[in-house]
Amino acid sequence: MSQNIYSTTEYIKSRIGDFKPQVGIILGTGLGGLVQDIEVEHRLMYSNIPGFPISTLEFHSGKLIFGILNGKRVVAMQGRLHYYEGYDMKQITFPVKVMKMLGIDHLFVSNASGSLNPAFKKGDLMIIEDHINLLPDNPLRGSNNDDLGPRFPDMSAAYSKKMVKHGMLIAQANNISCHTGVYVSVSGPNLETPAEYKYLRIIGGDAVGMSTVPEVIVANHMGLPVFAISVLTDEGFPEVLEPVSIEEIIKVAATAEPKLTLILKELLSFV
Repeated sequence: MSQNIYSTTEYIKSRIGDFKPQVGIILGTGLGGLVQDIEVEHRLMYSNIPGFPISTLEFHSGKLIFGILNGKRVVAMQGRLHYYEGYDMKQITFPVKVMKMLGIDHLFVSNASGSLNPAFKKGDLMIIEDHINLLPDNPLRGSNNDDLGPRFPDMSAAYSKKMVKHGMLIAQANNISCHTGVYVSVSGPNLETPAEYKYLRIIGGDAVGMSTVPEVIVANHMGLPVFAISVLTDEGFPEVLEPVSIEEIIKVAATAEPKLTLILKELLSFV
């Protein structure tokens, strides 16, 4: 895997020339529209990149987008990878390692998630200030690559407090309903039962999803400051729980996407 990181990075460099991204962006389910605001210089299909995992989801397009966004050089993953697709944690986080090798010094992550906090409503945004990892594996398990980071990385500030603060100020200045909270990551792909939603709330979760945490762990391992934000696409309140479909989740994500895009774009001014 370590050798693949370097060979994949060299291949991408051969395709993008002297373009060196400053910020990596991972776009979650239904949130690929940010790409429309990027002054695109290069597009690479995952399927054409040697060693790069390919998303199996029809609503994840699977492209690396290189370009300029709000004056910053960015590389955006239009389509991410999930544990429930059958990938292991090293495959899921492989793109983050490659982006680091390409030169990024900050990582932005977005996702669609379900609200666990009754004060956080469907369509709101939540900036992640901490997480609880309930996934059954860890991307750092196995031999450590000392070139990437330490054996036992600290996670006391997994999400940049500076960027959390600026993200909230941007939301408030633009009258966007946005909260800070704790994200719980589970394996999926099924949504949760009423008892599971209750449990996740009891242990301290404000939102639940099926992604993000593996990438954040690896980013912290490599010393990358992280900003992560969720679109709350459904409400996991056991007393009033209603069935929800992926189509509804994508619809809500698309409606909230312009607000998320605004925050991410303006936040680039502070990194």
